[in-house]
Amino acid sequence: MISSLIISLFLPASLRLENTSSLTVSERYRLQETIGQQLTYFKAIPKQPSLYRITLVYQDAQLSQPAKWLSAQADLKIKRVLLNKEGTPVFELTDGTYLEASRDYIYDDVVQEQSSVDETYWLKEGFQVYEAPYVKQTKVKKTSLQAYSKVKVTEKAQTASGTYYHIEGDGWVSSQDLSLADNRMTKVQQMLNQKYNKSNYSIYVKQLTTQTSAGINADTKMYSASIAKLATLYMTQKQLDAGKLKLTDTFKYVADVNQFEDSYDPSGSSKLPLEADNKDYTVEFLMKAVAQNSDNVATNMLGYYAEKQYNESFRKTVSSISGVDWDMKKRELSAKAAANIMEAIYHQNGTVIDYLSHTDFDNQRISKDISVQVAHKIGDAYDFKHDVAIVYAGEPFVLSILTDKASYDDITAIANDVYAILK
Repeated sequence: MISSLIISLFLPASLRLENTSSLTVSERYRLQETIGQQLTYFKAIPKQPSLYRITLVYQDAQLSQPAKWLSAQADLKIKRVLLNKEGTPVFELTDGTYLEASRDYIYDDVVQEQSSVDETYWLKEGFQVYEAPYVKQTKVKKTSLQAYSKVKVTEKAQTASGTYYHIEGDGWVSSQDLSLADNRMTKVQQMLNQKYNKSNYSIYVKQLTTQTSAGINADTKMYSASIAKLATLYMTQKQLDAGKLKLTDTFKYVADVNQFEDSYDPSGSSKLPLEADNKDYTVEFLMKAVAQNSDNVATNMLGYYAEKQYNESFRKTVSSISGVDWDMKKRELSAKAAANIMEAIYHQNGTVIDYLSHTDFDNQRISKDISVQVAHKIGDAYDFKHDVAIVYAGEPFVLSILTDKASYDDITAIANDVYAILK
């Protein structure tokens, strides 16, 4: 009513709305057309008309006699657009039926807008590549692209079906098929479930940038053997970083270092003498011996002197970081707990990283076939064989593999499969 009054005020007296009986339906419609009507109705035949949903068409332009139902996205063959007696825009279809020319039912299936972009995404599983931004009858394109791979997009387009991106050197994909975050850990989990879901494995993988993870029995504990020495290395590095220790500081090898409650059996793994020789050894020498040779005596010396026989402060700190009660005597750990300590060592970025990257065991287990830097700590006892590593791939990740009654080659196979996805 208000819009009609406004229009009337600007018309000559002969054409004011109260005197429009002589005007045609089309003339009256144009005079009374509001912004709302402009947005609601089509004035011309759309280029590629399509239906949002199942819609009723009629036998007459007055839309009073139902003819049939058209399915969603059915091809609309429009002959012309007209106004019925009530002044409602109507499409006459080529088969003689009629449909209200409303944008509530009909959309023009064309590219609505397009712009240049420079962004990076990750492809999701089940993605589809098209020759152009998707509209009706757009063809699927064959591609060598693989799910969970990183892609660069150069164009962005909007259609009635959604947002589409052009992958550099390839085709167009829906925004629904792209992930802004690195999604490769999903593929890692799928692979682990398919190949390594065994009760004698505790496996944990974590990307250090994205903090995404995957695993098999990741919280299952087993005897960790020398993997527990990661805590000794972490806490010693922590004291070095705080200036409480220096690499040149020395500790004397006395009998007590092999006899405190949480000490390792010196005969288990040691290049140092099995019995105390009362000689002084530098912190640097001992850390290298633990990291590179898994030396039990060197571990005992650091535990005895630097870590005060694994006192309450040591235990609280390591337990807090690992997420479990870290007991240096029982040494029962899960792959996740060990990985948490290795992640803490990664963030220290201290000299211990270099030691763990050049060990006597680099030709076996996790590091055997991986070409990039691998900082790792092995552990062996009875039927238990383990390895926990930082793998310096493009996005560094921690890989922790604890096994019972498995082989070094089994650990290598797991590592190779994980690296193939995350490299």
